[in-house]
Amino acid sequence: MIRLLTKRQCGSIGIDLGTRALKLVQLDHDRAQIVDAVRWDLPFDAQGDARGQLVRALQQAREGRKFRGRDAVICLGASELFVQNVRVAKPAAGGDIEPSVHQEMSARLPFPAQETELRFIEAADVRQGDAVRREVIVTACHRPILDERLQLIEDAGFRPRAVELEASALLRCYELQYRRDNDRDQRVMYVHVGNSSTTVMIARNDEVSFLKYIDIGGRHFDEALARGLKMTVADAWGLRRHNGDRRVDQQDPEVARSVNEAVRPVLERLLGEVALCIRYHNVTFRGQALQRVVLAGGEATSVLAERMSTALNAKCELGNPLRSFESTPLAGRNTQWDVAIGLALRPTE
Repeated sequence: MIRLLTKRQCGSIGIDLGTRALKLVQLDHDRAQIVDAVRWDLPFDAQGDARGQLVRALQQAREGRKFRGRDAVICLGASELFVQNVRVAKPAAGGDIEPSVHQEMSARLPFPAQETELRFIEAADVRQGDAVRREVIVTACHRPILDERLQLIEDAGFRPRAVELEASALLRCYELQYRRDNDRDQRVMYVHVGNSSTTVMIARNDEVSFLKYIDIGGRHFDEALARGLKMTVADAWGLRRHNGDRRVDQQDPEVARSVNEAVRPVLERLLGEVALCIRYHNVTFRGQALQRVVLAGGEATSVLAERMSTALNAKCELGNPLRSFESTPLAGRNTQWDVAIGLALRPTE
């Protein structure tokens, strides 16, 4: 019998493990169509074996779906990473900058260097006094955390093929959309608002010049709303999500006013932190002004985009990670799928 060789039919499953929900996305071999995608909400105030609950949630999310194979790509985000910007001396032509980065980070790491997975991104040359130094974005993960995450994925029945930064997945997702020459030349700030934190990244094409995690996200809005309206955090999440997902002209004005008043202090803090990120970037990389702001993540809404545009004095647009897959609409806010799609787009062969 002659066995016909066929190309692999699907890519790996991108798994975005959030604190409020997990999302799985798989694309076909050509990365042109979505084979399947699912969002699985995690329980509020989970008690007992949190790890076991995550394993079961991953198994249940996959059960009865069209996902093919067990290969998976996962990412590390704010809760697993230590991120630090450092400036080191420029190496001589052809020299290696890595020893200088490790030496600079040796006293800054919050865990032992020998137990650290450390990666870095060379952002750009910057002037510091009379010297020119190299701005470097360093990301570090405590190896036991990485090992635990990989074991969790395996226990859920998947085969991890790659681990990467959440920010890298985010950038890959939107690179797929902004492929015109004038788009690729623009310096873009991505503001990804999740449940526990917000990622701020500035990049030109695939070159990252700034990365920071801000400890403000959807749960902080929910907690503020729960305090303001004297309700549970779960009820606050439901109220905010239900009203926020409606078009502005269909929202209950009284509910919208109450929500806005309760979350205003948290929102102002977030917008203030994002403004500081822009200021740092503009001072560090003079002459490299931002030309686009993209709001992304599960907490992104048109109302938040408008507030951000006003606060930053810059047009802010909602990201749409499904733009390249228009024939496969998914439930809920489009912006929530960006990281999972970016992971699913990662070549692993």
